Amino acid sequence: MKMSGFRNYILLFVASLSMSYLSVMTAQNQSGSFTSHLRFGGGIGLSFGSDFFSGSISPNVLYQFNPSFGVGVGLNGAYSSLKNQYSATIIGGSVLALYNVIPEIQLSAEFEESNIARKYTFSEGNYKETYWYPAMLVGVGFHTHNVTAGIRYDLLFDRDKSIYANAYAPFVRVYF
Repeated sequence: MKMSGFRNYILLFVASLSMSYLSVMTAQNQSGSFTSHLRFGGGIGLSFGSDFFSGSISPNVLYQFNPSFGVGVGLNGAYSSLKNQYSATIIGGSVLALYNVIPEIQLSAEFEESNIARKYTFSEGNYKETYWYPAMLVGVGFHTHNVTAGIRYDLLFDRDKSIYANAYAPFVRVYF
């Protein structure tokens, strides 16, 4: 299957998930207001050395339908550089679903679309590339109170284009 065909299926999945989210928001239960079901969170990352810097921020908002299931959207931004050799700017968004099988075990699915702008410096000259990259992440984590820590896997991982070093990536998720 061509990647563009697969990408269309992913976009259809995201559109379906979004429509489901909107219809449930409209038909929310009467036990509380819409805002009482919202949870805010995300992640912040920072890494640096003598020649290296990397920073990221990814705010999310989640609509918690019940104690077991929530759906949300997020933004992500990151910048990294290796002095005089490489830099990358990443900006994107995501839709995600979280499901607690039991209170301590959380399953997640997240579709992320990111715009990547990379710049390399070689002895022969400079090279720049800008492209969109999709990631379909499925994960499992240990959940306690407002924090979930676990591992996720990118089903669309491409070694040459991914912003992740590996298809498997650990995560820590915090919501309030």
